Amino acid sequence: METNNSDMTRGSLLGHLRHLALPASTGLLFNTLYNITDSFWAGRLSTDALAALALNFPLYMLTMSLGVGFSGAAGALISNALGAGREKDSRTWLSRSLSLSLLFSLTAMVLLQVFLAPLFRFLNAEGRVLTGAVSYGRIIVFGMPLINLAPVLSSALASRGDTKSYRNILIAGFILNIALDPLLMFALGMEEAGVALATVLIQTAGLLYMLLKVLRAGGLRHLNKEDYLLRLEPVKEILGQALPATANFLTMSLGTFVITWFASKFGRDAVAAYGAAVRVEQIALVPTAGLNVALAAIVGQNNGAGRMDRVIKAYRLSLLSGLVVMALILPPVLIFGKQIISLFTDTRMVVDMGYDYLLLQGITFYSYILLFQSNALLQGLKKPGMIMWMGLYRQIAAPALFFSLLCFTLGLEERGIWLGLIPINWSAALMTLYRAIHLFRQKCREGGCEEPEATV
Repeated sequence: METNNSDMTRGSLLGHLRHLALPASTGLLFNTLYNITDSFWAGRLSTDALAALALNFPLYMLTMSLGVGFSGAAGALISNALGAGREKDSRTWLSRSLSLSLLFSLTAMVLLQVFLAPLFRFLNAEGRVLTGAVSYGRIIVFGMPLINLAPVLSSALASRGDTKSYRNILIAGFILNIALDPLLMFALGMEEAGVALATVLIQTAGLLYMLLKVLRAGGLRHLNKEDYLLRLEPVKEILGQALPATANFLTMSLGTFVITWFASKFGRDAVAAYGAAVRVEQIALVPTAGLNVALAAIVGQNNGAGRMDRVIKAYRLSLLSGLVVMALILPPVLIFGKQIISLFTDTRMVVDMGYDYLLLQGITFYSYILLFQSNALLQGLKKPGMIMWMGLYRQIAAPALFFSLLCFTLGLEERGIWLGLIPINWSAALMTLYRAIHLFRQKCREGGCEEPEATV
């Protein structure tokens, strides 16, 4: 991939952040708009269809969890290998990450197809909502192996300084989705299943484009079939990086199931409100997600090169950049949140509930930035273990306690969920920040915190 090589162990850190984060953020913005398009057309179909997609939101996250895990592993291992000057290793990490991702995705696809309907019944889905949720979910799960390979290829390119290719895919996917959703849903009468089929078709096209980019850039050059085989030592190394990230994303999926389960206790309007409001929240967080991609790549290369001084500077710059982004993005989102939610549904109760969620989540907005940037740091340092434990705490253990207390004991109903997310997210963010500071001190005691280069 020499043509896209970007040496992030020297030069301006702010320049590297901007070079990587802006295309990544742009692409993720269009990916969020893609999801909003799905919700928009589902809302035009019926409130039941919107609720069916809301139920599938955690399933979609579950489907992507393996792709995210192996993407994080590939990015960390490839960028560290590049920083250390081991070009051939960076290629074999990619080939074996692709093989593992495919194997795990195929296994998960079979299991999820079996348990799909019981899962939605557990979430209190019935009647038209259950039918729509299952028809959407079956197609998404079937496309799971294809959906999960593209992020691995994207990480390989991002580790070399190329976040533009994935941006181009996400923009093109959004444009295609605007046409495919109504065509498949209404013209061909597929309803919710049409939304899912559009996603699988677009993801397949994107995967082929990413593979072509990697091949043209030489990312799999001079490899043979042996480099794709799953041998014990490299598999252990990849899984050591992938499983914490996968578990974290998986617990995010389960955490969304937890929220949806609690919301379902207060009717379909509460479920639909959460599904619509979380889409708006995603828009506000998109620019910071681009910073996550950039920080992980920068940290990986500099950690591989033994430049902890640049790792610390990059982390501080990313947190400061996240604060600036919040100051610019959050106010208009909160002011116009009700109008945005109204794009998804005409039901006044759903709009009011969703807007209440957005107002309360404004308090915890920066905790997401702090948490996700710290996770990107830990992934780049190849120390992802805490990511998994914080995921279990933030998505499962703490919600079970806080939501039960606020929703039922104190009788706050769905508002108890919105309020409970505030202490949950801030406590997780601060604990992860403490872990980052501890790692910095440990690395500095081992050497490598000298600052021979003053470039920011």
